[in-house]
Formats: sequence, C-alpha cells, structure tokens
Amino acid sequence: MASANEGAVVSQADLTALAERLSQVEQYLHVDEKRLRVAELESRSTEPSFWDNADAARSVMEELARCREDVKLVETARERLADASAALELADELEGDEAAELVAEASLTASELEASIDQMELSSWFTGEFDHGSAIVTIKPGQGGLEAQDWTFMLFKMYMKYCARRGWKVTINDCPAAEVIGIDRATFTVEGRDAFGMLRAEAGVHRLVRISPTDDKKRRQTTFAGVEVIPVLPDDIEIEVAPDDIRVDVYHASGPGGQGVNTTDSAVRVTHLPTGIVVTCQNERSQIQNKAACMQILKARLYELELEKREEALDQIRGPKHTIGFGNQIRSYVLYPYQMVKDLRSGVETGNVEAVLDDGDLDPFIVGYHRWATGNAEPLSLSEDDLDE
Repeated sequence: MASANEGAVVSQADLTALAERLSQVEQYLHVDEKRLRVAELESRSTEPSFWDNADAARSVMEELARCREDVKLVETARERLADASAALELADELEGDEAAELVAEASLTASELEASIDQMELSSWFTGEFDHGSAIVTIKPGQGGLEAQDWTFMLFKMYMKYCARRGWKVTINDCPAAEVIGIDRATFTVEGRDAFGMLRAEAGVHRLVRISPTDDKKRRQTTFAGVEVIPVLPDDIEIEVAPDDIRVDVYHASGPGGQGVNTTDSAVRVTHLPTGIVVTCQNERSQIQNKAACMQILKARLYELELEKREEALDQIRGPKHTIGFGNQIRSYVLYPYQMVKDLRSGVETGNVEAVLDDGDLDPFIVGYHRWATGNAEPLSLSEDDLDE
C-alpha cells in the first residue's frame, strides 16, 4: 500500500483499505464488548465497598485500564482516518502548495495509522489467558561448553535491547557470571503490554555458528542456548507452597563479569523439595526482596508444572521441551562462513546479524512467528538443509 512507504502519496483507495483492516481488528479485539465492559467496571469501581478487597480492586482496575486502552486505540485510529480522508477531499478542491501540503499530511497520517493497525492486529492474535501480561524469561547454556555460556550472555544482551526498544520494564532476577566466559544463566521479568504474548515466540533452542573466540586455532564452533518463557501469574491465581516443602539458602551475589552486586549474603536460592525446582535471585539488596522474587517465579513454574500434568504437554505456555542441542533449534544465528539469522519455523531470515544481536531488532522474527503460528501464513515445511544450517 502506498502509505506504507515513507514519502509515498496516499489515495482514497489506500484509506479505504486501511478502514477495512481497522474494522477487522475492531472485531478481533471485541471492542464493542469492551465498551460495555468499561461501563460495567467503572460502575463497580464507584461502589462504596469496592476497595474493601484491595487485591480484587486492583485486578478490576487493571482490567479496566486494558479495556480502555483497546477502545481508545481503535477510536483514535478512526478519528485519524477520518482526518486523512477529509484532508484528501479538501486537497482535490485546491491547487498548488496548499493541496500538496494536505496530501503530504494525509500520507503521513496514513503511514502512522498503518503502523498502529499492524500493532493492534498483532495484539488481536494474542488470545491466551496470559498473553497480554508480563513474562519471566530464563536463558540457559546448552551444548557447547564455555562457548554456550558466552552465547547465553549474548542472547541476554539481545533481549535487553529488544525490551528497551519496546519500552518494556525489565527486572533482572538472576544473572551470575561464569568462571571463564559469559554467564551461567539469566532470569529476568518483563513488564509491558503483550510481553508474554510476544516473548513466547522466543521459547526454544537458539543455535549459534561462529569462529570460536576461545580457540587458538580459530575453528568454527556451534553452540546452543535454551530460552524459557513463562507468564507472571495474576494475583487472583493462588498457588499454595507449604513452608516445609522449600529450602532457602543465602549466598554472596555476583554479576556478569564477576563484579560483586553487593557485599552481603543477600542472594537467595529457593529449592522446592517435592519437585526439585530451583530458583535463584540476587537482583535486590535484601534477602526478603530476593526471596519474594524467587517465590513469584517458583509459583509460576509450579503452575506450569500442574498444567503439564493435566495436559501432558505445555505447548500453549512454553512450547515442547527438547534437549538444548543439535536438531532442536528454533532459530539459527550464523556469523561464519556467512552471516544470517533464520527462524526455522516461520522461515523469516535476515543477513543483518548485527541489527538482531547488537540492536535487538527481533520484531520481524516475533511477528513472523505469530503470523505463522496463527495460520496467517502457509505452514513452513522444514527441509534437511534447513535443519543443518
């Protein structure tokens, strides 16, 4: 469409196409129902006893804010679409610079609208219970020894850049330095609109091919890291953890590169004895805060485990579990003998590896995955060549 290109001249046909897309998105987002829901929740929030249950009240206010935002996004888009259409109609009645200015204004509005509708369309694909909420991301080294620990650190930095690009808030729960290079693991919480829905596209095995920085003979090395993405549970979901079922250990905190986070035994490791799940956190200054963060992550993982028991596979939350090694990768990052990043599910690829790893330009891959996963693109049939890349 013309408005998709910066500096292109928009036409009424382009605006009509945008209006049709906006109507579809409005249906997908159930905006009419959300308008009614806003009125209902606003009425509840004015009741005298509304804040008697603070947790329930906060949950209502959070839902109200989300519904208001969806309604406002669509209403604002419709207003801007009407403005662009009116500008083009007026331009037809004028000549010279005045007409050109109105056309340029309408074209810019259409371009911005298209980007906004793209984002709303993406959000409409997120129909899971936790898709619109926050996420807990864990990265662990797989096959590849020391190289895998370095690769884990590279992925950690890539996701930090991506979250910054999207304006999400990140809390680093745990990121201990490895003894020689890289990090042992990383766990961080991401807060922002659609954070879990977006980031669950990243769950799986990530493969790196490059010249080894630790090999004196400069041989090509293939390494792997695994990414786990689970939702932060809403307050209205209760997961009971008996005090006798956990062991809490404290130790000195350390960060990437070996620097001390602080000089006290504030880092906390919580072990859930019945399941063997271990959660660590060293981001906060006090044991109490670190233990609270550990318990939040532990409860999310116990909830995930319960779903797994019920349904045998956790595809809707984290994707199938595989060994973090050969044959199980979802995406390959090749730095040598050529440069390419390729997602083996959606087929999205780029030769600009620096933009992906250094700048966190992951939207093409994440959007591409969701388009593929929701049936908005033809399913990709992986060849043996793809799996060997």
